[in-house]
Amino acid sequence: MGDTEFVIEPGRQDIVMTRVFDAPREAVFQVVTDPELLPRWWGPRSLTTRVDRMEVRPGGRWRVVNVDARGREWTFRGVYHDVAAPERIVRTWEFEDGRGEVALETVTLADDGGRTRYVAQSVHQSVAARDAIIRAEGAKGGRESMDRLAEVLRDR
Repeated sequence: MGDTEFVIEPGRQDIVMTRVFDAPREAVFQVVTDPELLPRWWGPRSLTTRVDRMEVRPGGRWRVVNVDARGREWTFRGVYHDVAAPERIVRTWEFEDGRGEVALETVTLADDGGRTRYVAQSVHQSVAARDAIIRAEGAKGGRESMDRLAEVLRDR
């Protein structure tokens, strides 16, 4: 198990996040697509997570809410475009704040000698939209999520 790596190149619209988990890809796929397990790993440690909808199938919708200790909510939503167990999930990803900026995220899970290489590429509508995610500490939240996912996988 290693650290989460990010590729965030100036002037590009994408963010690539990579992590190798000490678990087979079938287990990783099961955990990342299970609405009962998602609250245990999704988002920063300082927030709780509620799954309002998670229809993991092409055309299915998802909606997840993060809540802080004061009750403030941050809501994310999207649509699954492709689900190919256990190797790929393609979905849109949108912060439900009224700006209407949608990213397309492709998660690939590759076998790495019994471990799993998790790669998430998020392509944003513009460089400015991508940079807003970086300014909002998106990488920090992603890193915490991946650390928490590693813990869930370890405890299975």
